[in-house]
Amino acid sequence: MSTVIGFDFGTKSIGVAVGQTITATASPLAAITAKEGIPDWQLIEKLFAEWQPEQLVVGLPLNMNGTEQPLTQKAKKFGNRLHGRFGLPVAFQDERLTSTSARESLFAEGGFRKLKKGAVDSQAALIIVEDFMNGYLPKSDNSL
Repeated sequence: MSTVIGFDFGTKSIGVAVGQTITATASPLAAITAKEGIPDWQLIEKLFAEWQPEQLVVGLPLNMNGTEQPLTQKAKKFGNRLHGRFGLPVAFQDERLTSTSARESLFAEGGFRKLKKGAVDSQAALIIVEDFMNGYLPKSDNSL
């Protein structure tokens, strides 16, 4: 596996990031607008044509205690639709506090000007991708 595309699902905006497993780092891409959680599928198709991902990851919105919330099922449905349309493997990654972390890092970079909705969503997607890769990739054993 080399390229991972991650999504921070929302009903109005879906954050997007692309990651490379060789470096275990990700970069935010432009967020995709959605209507009641339904994106422009042609835009996603173009995104996949450009990046040629081998793995997709969708953030799974959970309550702080780990239970599901109404948006959880919609995010799962989105992931299932991605898999059905494009035949790529889809993993779900706990996304608790990713939007908070995204806002903090964007604010540190440029203050309130950086806190646009799409930017926050795609920064959250970046965190989702990196968290996924950190959990997926084998850890080196530094004990001697």
